[in-house]
Amino acid sequence: MAYSTVSKKSGKTYYLHSKEVTLKGGQKQTIFYFAGNAGSNAIDALPSGYKVVENERTGLPLLKKG
Repeated sequence: MAYSTVSKKSGKTYYLHSKEVTLKGGQKQTIFYFAGNAGSNAIDALPSGYKVVENERTGLPLLKKG
């Protein structure tokens, strides 16, 4: 089951995804993002050391270290 959060502003459910990308210098980095549908890159839990916050203006969820 994918990790999900509900926007307090819109009431919409968002699912957490992760993806490994290659930067210009060739270095690989894992990115995390929320999407409206649980896709193939959906993950089951929050990464260690992160918490979910919500953008006050748009209501979109974001990951924040801490």
